[in-house]
Amino acid sequence: MWSISDKGEREFTGGKEDWAAVAHIAENCPGFKPDDEDEMVADEAVSCYNCRYRRWTIKSFVCCK
Repeated sequence: MWSISDKGEREFTGGKEDWAAVAHIAENCPGFKPDDEDEMVADEAVSCYNCRYRRWTIKSFVCCK
């Protein structure tokens, strides 16, 4: 589910549309914190796509936690 980018960052391999997987990951993540409401993109409140510590990449996102 994760790969290490050239910059040494953990990048999610499921892309920007794997809604169920990132919800499951975030439910089990002790570092999850919701982002500002205007930055949330997923319907599920607890989702990596809605996390304060995710940074979007061209293909997916990196986890900064």
